[in-house]
Amino acid sequence: MPTGSEKRQAMEVPPYVLSYAPKVWIHSQDLYFPSDIAAQLQHTKPEVNFNEVAGAPSPLTLNNLASLNGLGGSDVYLTSVDDITTDPSWLKGARPDGNGKTNGATPSAVIVNDRGSGRVDAYYMYFYAYNPGPTVFGQEIGSHVGDWEHNMIRFENGIPKAIWYSQHAYGQAFTYDAVEKQGQRPVAYSAKGTHANYAITGIHDHTIPGLNLPIGPLKDYCDQGTLWDPVASAYFYSYDAASNTFKAYDGTSPTDWLQYLGRWGDQQYPDSDPRQDKIFGIGVTAKYSGGPKGPQDKSLNRPDVCLPRENRLCFVSPFLRP
Repeated sequence: MPTGSEKRQAMEVPPYVLSYAPKVWIHSQDLYFPSDIAAQLQHTKPEVNFNEVAGAPSPLTLNNLASLNGLGGSDVYLTSVDDITTDPSWLKGARPDGNGKTNGATPSAVIVNDRGSGRVDAYYMYFYAYNPGPTVFGQEIGSHVGDWEHNMIRFENGIPKAIWYSQHAYGQAFTYDAVEKQGQRPVAYSAKGTHANYAITGIHDHTIPGLNLPIGPLKDYCDQGTLWDPVASAYFYSYDAASNTFKAYDGTSPTDWLQYLGRWGDQQYPDSDPRQDKIFGIGVTAKYSGGPKGPQDKSLNRPDVCLPRENRLCFVSPFLRP
């Protein structure tokens, strides 16, 4: 656990990465809080095509997780050892205390990419053990084990210029000056269940990725429920894009897990699985989808503040908007 080295980290991590770190409002009715990254490995087993991976380390830890890259690579799913329909307690995560800290859990990783010439990108990664999907026609769709979200702040000479909010398949970017803050720290709103990050509270329909509307079938709900301070319980790393390597600022935090290419939850259950259901048999309405990939999949050396997407320009909004 990195909590014993917080003072060392505070001295070594670029100070502006900490002083401008986002704070996150978790929805007042959310039952699934930020979750300890290492604990996810204690409650899952690696599978490929629903078959347990032979030769995998036992136990799996954050120090050996990337060994699965040679045993299935991106096809590996960290599959719950419990039937998730029983809602096991480990899916619930850790509720932040009155100071915003998740005591006994480290659900966040801060990854700093110094791009040179004064430009630094800081990725604030947030992990949740479970993501219940939105409800459509009375049924949750797209629920999955494991959930990675993030903010990214682009700094120039230590000054924050823009911030990215991850949302499902895409997200939104704003200038630093535009967003809501507590002091100088930007605020993010984590949507109920899905944990998508928004710059403003209220209702957000995300039927069209990157376009948030007040009405529509796929709604996210945000409010000022519980305030979380991710950097109060986090791992801190520098990232070298040329070698695709990570270094722990405290010299002791695990780095191997950051190279893991597989998924952080169950594979999408087949139609033959009694837990699975689809509205009118339509594939995109599956009740359960597959778990997400981790930090390696978040374009840690992206040219723009936005997540790169083919045929999509990066728009950094100078004002708050849905």
